[in-house]
Amino acid sequence: MNLFDIPPAAIVGQLMVGLINGSFYALLSLGLAIIFGLLHIVNFAHGAQYMLGAFIAWAMLEYLGLGYWWALLIVPLVTACLGMLIERTMLRRLHGLDPVYALLLTFGMALLLEGAFRLKFGATGQPYASPLEGGIRLPFAYLPAYRVWVIVASLVVCMATWWFVERTRFGAYLRAAHENPQLVRSFGIRVPLLLTLTYGLGVGLAGLGGVMAAPIYQVNPLMGSNLIVVVFAVVVIGGMGSIIGAIVAGFGLGVVEGLTRLLAPDYAGIVVFVVMLLVLAFKPAGLFGRGDL
Repeated sequence: MNLFDIPPAAIVGQLMVGLINGSFYALLSLGLAIIFGLLHIVNFAHGAQYMLGAFIAWAMLEYLGLGYWWALLIVPLVTACLGMLIERTMLRRLHGLDPVYALLLTFGMALLLEGAFRLKFGATGQPYASPLEGGIRLPFAYLPAYRVWVIVASLVVCMATWWFVERTRFGAYLRAAHENPQLVRSFGIRVPLLLTLTYGLGVGLAGLGGVMAAPIYQVNPLMGSNLIVVVFAVVVIGGMGSIIGAIVAGFGLGVVEGLTRLLAPDYAGIVVFVVMLLVLAFKPAGLFGRGDL
């Protein structure tokens, strides 16, 4: 039986599109939530760092002959190291100041990165071949293998990151380094290093998202700026600084957006922001946020 006279294949197709978008919403908002929740930095450079991850993967393939699976391992480490360098050389100088200074700094970095890549490569995308061919054929739909891989891999990475931050001793140190740095120092732990690693973790997740997005959306300098506004809305809906909120809101809003494209295409571009307004009206801290953030 068709829902609203819509063929099952169309419903499954839009659910797949929604879950794909939700995978990237979740990965990017997770990185933003970690950086904001543990450092109280609104990282406007996150979209540019996502774009940078995609371009590094493309450059590895184009100039070094290293394919997708190598990029999946190397690029998050490279972007994380770049993020740690940024934190050590620039963001650390703003520690203790009004958060608006870090916001303006990261916004400026985003403009510089996107402008530099646009000057070099133009606004057109660079193709990146899919590493997985074929797919899963269901009685009423066909699921491309790479898109299924992205959804599963994104969910695994998101849950592994949540477990690492919320359930491990090192994650407890990361959280304590922000909440009570004096106490953490009394145990002989280097708090500045923990803060640097936290920012690197968030940026590494953005770089990983860029690698995974490259075969689907192609690689272009504007891919981050086209996504970052929606990702910030996802973070607000899930709750600023809430890791589980970022994951649930990312996947959930991706599905909502996908179904909206099927049932009311004209409103698909604004449905995330409508949900954000409704959430803020009834729960200003977000679905999983704490009122003290």
